[in-house]
Amino acid sequence: MTTSQKLYVHCVKRPIGFLGALVALVILSPVFIVAMILLYFANKGAGVFFVQPRPGKNEQIFKALKFKTMTDKRDAEGNLLADAARLTKFIRSTSIDELPQLINILKGDMAFIGPRPLLVQYLPLYNEEQHRRHEVTPGMSGWAQVNGRNNISWTKKFEYDVYYVDHIGFMMDVKVFFATIKKVLFRDDINQEGNATMEVFNGHN
Repeated sequence: MTTSQKLYVHCVKRPIGFLGALVALVILSPVFIVAMILLYFANKGAGVFFVQPRPGKNEQIFKALKFKTMTDKRDAEGNLLADAARLTKFIRSTSIDELPQLINILKGDMAFIGPRPLLVQYLPLYNEEQHRRHEVTPGMSGWAQVNGRNNISWTKKFEYDVYYVDHIGFMMDVKVFFATIKKVLFRDDINQEGNATMEVFNGHN
């Protein structure tokens, strides 16, 4: 990362992110409350938040927050139903499930724009180049999300992540920000073709 990129990250990106998350939480608080009520009933009181450890900048582990959009519905034998049957589709398709991550931004664990924080179990599976996605703070949306999101291969997704790391800057973040708004409004690439959610990364796909 160049000196100018470091200055941007510390002097512009982080302060704007903190203030933006604070304002967004206040403005979107009614949506936040309604989503909590809907999910409380959808999940039958089993909780509205999903908390999971994720690797952040420099692969430091933090607790990522999301609304719980996968219910605990089970079949007659007590087995969890398939993902598609347990998904609270409206919350997921509108990306409302991401709103609690505004709290992660306030804490500094995340930013508005950056590579998405993935599962801790994927860390040993990355090659040297793919590990570079952790050189910057992860984000609610990123270059990979506006270039295919869940409809591209993991290999391509990581290529986009590393491209963002190498080109991080104000104009890049502005481009991703407005592209994200478009994606959310048109609900593009929410699911991977043939799957309710993105397939698991196994180190090869």
